[in-house]
Amino acid sequence: MRRKSARFFEMKRRRAPIAVLTAYDAPTAKAEADAGVDAILVGDSVGVTMLGYASERAVTLADMRHHIGAVRRGAPDAVIIGDLPYLTYETPLEAVASSRLLIEAGADIVKFEGFRADLVEALAAESIEVCCHLGLEPQTHEQKRIKGRQAEDAARLVRDAIALDKAGMAMLVLELIPEEVAGRVTQSVHAPTIGIGAGRLTDGQVLVITDVLGFSEKNFRHNRRYEEFGRLVRAAAKAYVRDVHEKTFPGEDNIVHMDKDQLAGF
Repeated sequence: MRRKSARFFEMKRRRAPIAVLTAYDAPTAKAEADAGVDAILVGDSVGVTMLGYASERAVTLADMRHHIGAVRRGAPDAVIIGDLPYLTYETPLEAVASSRLLIEAGADIVKFEGFRADLVEALAAESIEVCCHLGLEPQTHEQKRIKGRQAEDAARLVRDAIALDKAGMAMLVLELIPEEVAGRVTQSVHAPTIGIGAGRLTDGQVLVITDVLGFSEKNFRHNRRYEEFGRLVRAAAKAYVRDVHEKTFPGEDNIVHMDKDQLAGF
């Protein structure tokens, strides 16, 4: 069976940038697939961005299966990366069992956070492709700050990446680390690297779709807002409420009349 990640290794070899976006529902997934995105990440960011949870830690396997299934239905041919939720991959056996649930739901590649070469080996032995995640780890790091700024921390991050690469990872997300560190990691591993707030020297980039679309007023330095969807939604909702209150909706073009002969009989 051809590995789903094979295309990304080839893109890395050709130095062709890899574009990844998150999606959590079928319509968004379809739009991203139509736009030519290289892979879709169904991240545990769904908890904060879509489900109203206080943190990513509240996301469950059931949540992830639900949203991965929706994304798969919206983008049947896309490469989908699915996040393993917090505390669902404590041991190799648990990681394999949890990963199979995500794959059954529609994921091609599973992702987990932190330096766990033993998990990569266990999953690879079961022919499960793994995307690792170093730098800022949202599930465990409560302070959302840049990681790897100190020389010792940067060197450790590079060593961890190399070890995960040797263990058989298929991809590596690097989050909120200095560009120089991300560049060194990218040069040091065979697997393609995907950056978010990690500069320009990774093999690809990933952003959270709700950040890209400007769902909220809050923005991040690493993000680029391509639309102001939150503002558009508020404006549309306000206009709808006004039209209902003023009885201008529904209008003549929104309703159906009975045929005159049927109306007479009625």
